[in-house]
Amino acid sequence: MILVTGATGNVGRELTRQLLDAGERIRLLTRSPSTVSVPAGAEVVGGAEVVGGDLGRPATLGPALVGVRRLFLNGPPGAARGVLEVARAHGVRRVVVLSSGNARATREWDAIGGMHAATERAVAASGLDWTALRPGAFASNALAWAPGIRAESVVRQAYPLAARATIHPADIAAAAVATLLGDGHGGQAYELTGGESLTFADEVATIGAAIGRPVRLEPLSPEQARARMVQVMPEAIADTLLRLWAEIDGTIAPVSDTVRRLTGSAPRTFADWAKEHAETFR
Repeated sequence: MILVTGATGNVGRELTRQLLDAGERIRLLTRSPSTVSVPAGAEVVGGAEVVGGDLGRPATLGPALVGVRRLFLNGPPGAARGVLEVARAHGVRRVVVLSSGNARATREWDAIGGMHAATERAVAASGLDWTALRPGAFASNALAWAPGIRAESVVRQAYPLAARATIHPADIAAAAVATLLGDGHGGQAYELTGGESLTFADEVATIGAAIGRPVRLEPLSPEQARARMVQVMPEAIADTLLRLWAEIDGTIAPVSDTVRRLTGSAPRTFADWAKEHAETFR
């Protein structure tokens, strides 16, 4: 039995589908079982058992961990140590943690990297067979632009020439499947990227092509962007993102071959993702 945490998120939904396609028995953990269209408690939906529980309160996880031997961990900062103690006590043997590319070289100002590095340290100290997945920017982050594109065909963004190799959540999920089910991944931290370097401006143009109408990118100053960002995220995260974008402004993003090596398939493109979500932007 595999327990998938963060089951209602962009990666968790893809991972659930792929594990079910592979014929695996899985259990989905969520604080709000109603978000997967089943009542509270343990129910079966689409072949997966859904159980309520809160990673921030490890004492609630006992029912979810019964019979579980492999764990996909995608949880809040600071929760990993307690979750892993309970998981090990219930017989979990392998954990794959969703981390971040920022965890590889944390700097004092990098709030994102610091959180994920702390989680990786807890996983490495857990005594379990562990693997860390370190994706870069998710293609699905572009969903934040959807209201502006629907209303005005405009995206307002700082550092429009900052380049990332954004990754499709389905490719992160495929890497998780490979490391949950396959051998030889213990103690490994895998850097995951998409297959192409794209700027914010490139992504906006790609979305425009997917929906069949031009989308204009309106550059924001860092100060303007920060004022908007802190309305929806902690200040430390906004400051980290702006500093990271400034560093990669006008660069070419590095691309790894890890998705292909783990899954046997080339990464999906941002254009693939944009076509799949075109209705969200129309």
